[in-house]
Amino acid sequence: MSVRLRSGSHRMSRRGGHGVILAFAMGAGAAVLAIMLALVLRWPAASSATDAPSVPISVGGLVFNVPPAAIRFALQRRAGEQSRLDLVFLWPALVPPDPAAKPVASEDPPAFDRLFVTIAALDDALGPAERIRTIYPRYFDFGRFAGPDGLLVIRFRDGTPYQAEDLFYDPAAPDRFVVRCSRPGAGPTPGICLFERRLADAADVTVRFPREWLSDWRQVSAGIERLIASLRPSSS
Repeated sequence: MSVRLRSGSHRMSRRGGHGVILAFAMGAGAAVLAIMLALVLRWPAASSATDAPSVPISVGGLVFNVPPAAIRFALQRRAGEQSRLDLVFLWPALVPPDPAAKPVASEDPPAFDRLFVTIAALDDALGPAERIRTIYPRYFDFGRFAGPDGLLVIRFRDGTPYQAEDLFYDPAAPDRFVVRCSRPGAGPTPGICLFERRLADAADVTVRFPREWLSDWRQVSAGIERLIASLRPSSS
């Protein structure tokens, strides 16, 4: 009889021990889950809604106010420090494209109505002004030619890193408007121009637009200046 009682007591003790361990494990798991949930709720979102207000983004130590709808890649739609931003704006409105807009079916090639903007922190590469003064002249062809609306054009030689490209500049202010443009390709392939600007020795801005826009380059130049100014708060 005594043996039975001890055996029953031992079984009850073991069951009670297992219950305590199980309760402790369940409580610890619940605590871990609660901590993880709190961290998820407090962790900053990887992206913002495209219709959200402009977000402050720092590139190379410079702060830019950027509308999320203008940011081409979702991973870049967050506030804080980034090494690069890829943006797009409608021309000439200089507003982000509507993400819900759908292309209209047409037999004609689509009109190019967008400016593509890249903002990148400085690296070891030469700045735009230095390249124009020290690198590009090594590859120029002979002579300068009249371009659209008072611009001058210098062609790059074939067999160089810039073959099939031309340099357009304003002779009245060559440091203000200089663009390197590819020549139009076969069919509807347009030539593309690159406008480059270094900001405060901290970041480089590159703007891409169709070469055919050079027929109204003064408006393009003014629009680019307005766009850059709109992205930078007055306090930066």
